[in-house]
Amino acid sequence: MYDIIVIGAGTAGMTAAIYARRADKSVLILESGAYGGQIINTPDIANYPVEAHISGFDFATKLYEQTVALGAEFAFERAERIEISGNIKTVITADNAYEAKAVIIATGSSNRKLGLGNEEKLVGRGVSYCATCDGMFFKGKTVAVAGGGNTAVEDALYLSNLAEKVYLIHRREGFRADKSTLDRLRKRKNVEFMLNRNVTKLIADKKLTAIEVTDRDGAVTTLDVDGLFVAVGRIPENESFASLLDLDQSGYAISDETCKTKTPGVFVAGDNRQKELRQLVTAASDGAIAASEAVKYLNTL
Repeated sequence: MYDIIVIGAGTAGMTAAIYARRADKSVLILESGAYGGQIINTPDIANYPVEAHISGFDFATKLYEQTVALGAEFAFERAERIEISGNIKTVITADNAYEAKAVIIATGSSNRKLGLGNEEKLVGRGVSYCATCDGMFFKGKTVAVAGGGNTAVEDALYLSNLAEKVYLIHRREGFRADKSTLDRLRKRKNVEFMLNRNVTKLIADKKLTAIEVTDRDGAVTTLDVDGLFVAVGRIPENESFASLLDLDQSGYAISDETCKTKTPGVFVAGDNRQKELRQLVTAASDGAIAASEAVKYLNTL
């Protein structure tokens, strides 16, 4: 029996564990993949207080080491559901059942797909969702990036240092990305912006060879590319716990700034929570608040 189980070992989850351990509560973190979450794929973090520049991998590793040093336990298993009996929450995985008095759901989000017919088959064969993971495979080649947020612009900027040619394809005229990053990208001579367009077809012969891009008037352009990097948003990982949460129409958990949910003793933190800004600093904030509220809850039992 643990005091708190944290589901997810991203910035929010590990920060929650740190705060819970500092309150002398026993903590188990369940993580289905690698610790760190999506930030491990970011080559340079330049907007986190104190650290002017740090790679996502180094950031995640430091956070993991701090969490372990404080005595939090880790189990690398996927949480499939939560069962509740009285004040006891049982988190079920494929192989085990773990009990706790409180649970913090910090599962983050996953890559949103374009939804094209052969997209899944071409992952690893020209289609990627991680420029920093796969960019080196396309050194000196032609690639495209689909999306208009920070991730898409950062991916295009990163790839412009490797690829001979980069197309940035965005369905609108304007961008959600930070202006400073966008301005840097506009200065790259090997980057071509294709706005008000969508990727509508993937052309392949065992691997990706070209994509079709369609504008608002229905005109189709075929681009010969070796790779397509998809950065069109993310999907919150709340489905397994939907019965315990109020979700908005996009699937994000609805919670106020206390990170409480409709289920007593169950809290949410990080990118799976409905919020205006999803950054490392807000994930850390969520983790600290969720843990503090969980400790308050435990102290009432």
